[in-house]
Amino acid sequence: MCLAVPGKVVKIENDGAVVDYEGEKRKARLLNKEVKEGDYVVVQSNLIIQKVPEKEAIEAINTWNDVLENEG
Repeated sequence: MCLAVPGKVVKIENDGAVVDYEGEKRKARLLNKEVKEGDYVVVQSNLIIQKVPEKEAIEAINTWNDVLENEG
């Protein structure tokens, strides 16, 4: 099973984007031209596959952070 944590698009470059995962930035290929800087997205295999509403993205990120904090 694979879990995807949303990241925030911080830069659009041609057919690619830079996605920020709370300080860790990664490049992903942009398939949906409607995605803009500031949007939250889900990336799989270096492809942006889904745009996520900001409220849902922040809830998912906070939940993930809680899990990681309680893991140790």
